[in-house]
Amino acid sequence: MVAEIEDRLLAVVVEILETEGYDAVQLREVARRARTSLATIYKRYSTREDLILAALEAWQDEHRYSAVNLRSRAAGESLHSALMALFRTIFEPWEHNPGMLTAYFRARSSPRGQQLFRRGVDIVAPAGLELMADVDGEFVADLNNVVSSVVYGLLGRFVAGEITNTEILPTLDRTVYWLTAGYEATKRTAAE
Repeated sequence: MVAEIEDRLLAVVVEILETEGYDAVQLREVARRARTSLATIYKRYSTREDLILAALEAWQDEHRYSAVNLRSRAAGESLHSALMALFRTIFEPWEHNPGMLTAYFRARSSPRGQQLFRRGVDIVAPAGLELMADVDGEFVADLNNVVSSVVYGLLGRFVAGEITNTEILPTLDRTVYWLTAGYEATKRTAAE
């Protein structure tokens, strides 16, 4: 029964985030749609932000992170191809659910939003590091800094209405291509 109520609450919040937006998540409305009481919500979540964060985590577990797997790069597979396969896994769900992308950015920017970001890093970083097991640690750190900054900037531009959600992945693809092509060219030159 408790899990059923929990699932219903989170499903209602996800539906509101997807269709009506972040600001539309009001606890009274969530309680009404989930056919429960405000007291039941407050027993589980002390704030509206906690409820939104829980709904986003549940959605991401199902749609973004469920397909993230630890794997090594295949023989002959470029670093760019391997990384973009991982990035497509985690970014394509946002192309189909722009409301969730906006909600993620808003929640991530909130006072406790770092927990949402850290959770994603905890899931994605091991997969990325496995793909880059044979890559110089300094490049890995630089790539992480550049890609993190580019992604955060692209998400912000999307939320501000400057770009569409479908422009994020192609821009990330070009960024990763140029960074990895430069690294691989330097590596080849050093080997010669």
